Amino acid sequence: MKSKLNRMLVQSLCLVALTSVALFTGCSGKKTTGEGEAAESYTVDQEDIKSGRADSDSGNAMGLQTINFPFDSFELTSDANRRLQANADILKANPTANIQVEGHCDERGGIQYNLALGEKRANAVKRKLSALGIGGTRIETISYGKEKPIALGHTESDHDQNRRANFVITSK
Repeated sequence: MKSKLNRMLVQSLCLVALTSVALFTGCSGKKTTGEGEAAESYTVDQEDIKSGRADSDSGNAMGLQTINFPFDSFELTSDANRRLQANADILKANPTANIQVEGHCDERGGIQYNLALGEKRANAVKRKLSALGIGGTRIETISYGKEKPIALGHTESDHDQNRRANFVITSK
């Protein structure tokens, strides 16, 4: 119990530090996507990529946004589609970046069921990004089921946060 509290404290402090850095430094610039629209072009630290810290849950993935899902579903909501369009724009502006989409579930349900649901969530995100013009060879998927929650509580709010697909930059 004490180690969980320590881990939560460290995660909270890291999130506050990352948010502060993001607020004070901003992004590195803008590039056009070729369709006349401007998309953010971000830098990501190679050390963060190697360590797996370049992820959307921590806010350290070039501005890519985590996608959340309704209970017991892998359907993309209108908010998810809006976020995926923004994510596709970022990936188009950073054509050498490759990502891994991680599918996650809340704590309810069995291990096998949640692994399958997490895989469906990750694959739904990959299909949508591919439809938006991001090459499938740039996107890997993995399911963690309920094994890597972002919120450690048992409330509906915690469950909402854990039903997600997050993005990890695997190369830039």
